[in-house]
Amino acid sequence: MKNFSKIYSAELEGIDAKLIEVETDINVGLHSFNIVGLADKALNEARERVSSALKNSSIKPPTKENRRITINLAPADVKKTGSQYDLAIAVGYLLATKQIKAFNTGDKIFIGELSLEGTLRPVNGSLNIAQLANKLGFKFLFLPKANAVEAAVIAGIKVIPVSNLEELINHLEEREQIGFQEPVLFQSTNYCDIDISEVKGQENAKRALMVGAAGGHNILMSGPPGAGKTMLAQSLISILPPLELEEGIEITKIYSAAGFLKNKNFINSRPFRAPHHSASLVSIVGGGANPRPGEISLAHRGVLFLDEIPEFHRDILESLRQPLESGNVCVSRAKNVLNFPARFLLVAAMNPCPCGYFSDSQKNCRCSANEVFRYQKKISGPLLDRIDIQIEVPRIKIEELRKPHKDDSRGEIKKKILKTLEIQKQRFSKTNPKIRLNSEMSSKQAEKFALFSQDAENFLKNILEKSFVSGRGYFRILKIARTIADLEEEEKIKSHHLAEAFQYRVREKE
Repeated sequence: MKNFSKIYSAELEGIDAKLIEVETDINVGLHSFNIVGLADKALNEARERVSSALKNSSIKPPTKENRRITINLAPADVKKTGSQYDLAIAVGYLLATKQIKAFNTGDKIFIGELSLEGTLRPVNGSLNIAQLANKLGFKFLFLPKANAVEAAVIAGIKVIPVSNLEELINHLEEREQIGFQEPVLFQSTNYCDIDISEVKGQENAKRALMVGAAGGHNILMSGPPGAGKTMLAQSLISILPPLELEEGIEITKIYSAAGFLKNKNFINSRPFRAPHHSASLVSIVGGGANPRPGEISLAHRGVLFLDEIPEFHRDILESLRQPLESGNVCVSRAKNVLNFPARFLLVAAMNPCPCGYFSDSQKNCRCSANEVFRYQKKISGPLLDRIDIQIEVPRIKIEELRKPHKDDSRGEIKKKILKTLEIQKQRFSKTNPKIRLNSEMSSKQAEKFALFSQDAENFLKNILEKSFVSGRGYFRILKIARTIADLEEEEKIKSHHLAEAFQYRVREKE
């Protein structure tokens, strides 16, 4: 009779899960307990956790067996990290030693970290693993109770929440069944600290935010200290459309893999990430010894706010160029290549000079022309070229600040944005359903959908002759103009749409 078992668990590679076979072999010989298959230190320590958990669950532990115990994690060339294999190792050992009756292991995945008393602690990536289980045709996913609601979002897989090892054994031996986790209804809510209606003045900037939110266009705001750039950026979340279920799953996968879900079961609001300018390259882009998502991935389908953007290290700013174009970041390692989604709306703010008062109407600038030039050149031309909307945010007069708040304007702005998004959805549904926003169009699609009226054609020729616009800048102007026309529910782009789109490219006019 074979003293062997094979059950299934999973490993996270980036934000995607990979199926891992946990093989247990019990052989004659002096006692030993070995885990093979490129296991890291946390995983090798599973021997002690599993032994104590079994002992404290009134089960004969491996330490009482005078036999050689070998746990193999296959495929052997994939590095295994973390503590999520504890439950699979314990169940595999129980099967191999015939301490529980045999059951069908081919349709079940086990994940979870064991405490020394046999209870299960939550692990990262349960939603990612549930998605893998559903994709590969597994029927049951056994995991810690704290992760059950998160995993149950994926339809088609039965999620079984386990509190402790003893409860799991009773379930597997059909003595006392554990009920399946009922899925929780997904409800989107864009929580924001600042509503756009709370921002006084700055009507031009608020219009630019509306265009950016409607078409997914990146924004750069330049202005003196205290003009309201940070407040405007924070208020952008209040006018973004609510999350769809598919987007919520994408974001939750990223946060779950990174271990940032905390007490939440699901991310149901668009993220707003504002890293400090002293952040490292890895923390912004992602990667590391065990690659994890960075800030640009944590901002996926939301807003990445870079305050005082010239103060960020040059290599960090240049590393944003590829994700801004492709919507994902590729982290290359010697053995594999990982792709993290990074389709975010970049909002950047900067002062026009080191002291902050260059071209300010009320306070004189103390910087020399060379200092101003060097400060503004910290943002390279190729990066600026990828920022669609570049606006100046002037100082607000005190009289404007003392005026009482107007009626809530957010509702009207959001209504227009939702209508514009519906127009874009219908436009791209026939050609490429993966595209959601005008900013995601290719150059070919931008030309195809940029239908000009005659006056717009003449206006475009005129401005292109009198200003230097790069090839990328030209197509970005087309995309912005398309969004502005959609906001007005116009089929054709008119000259005033192009004029507004061109004025957002202020640095190309200089």
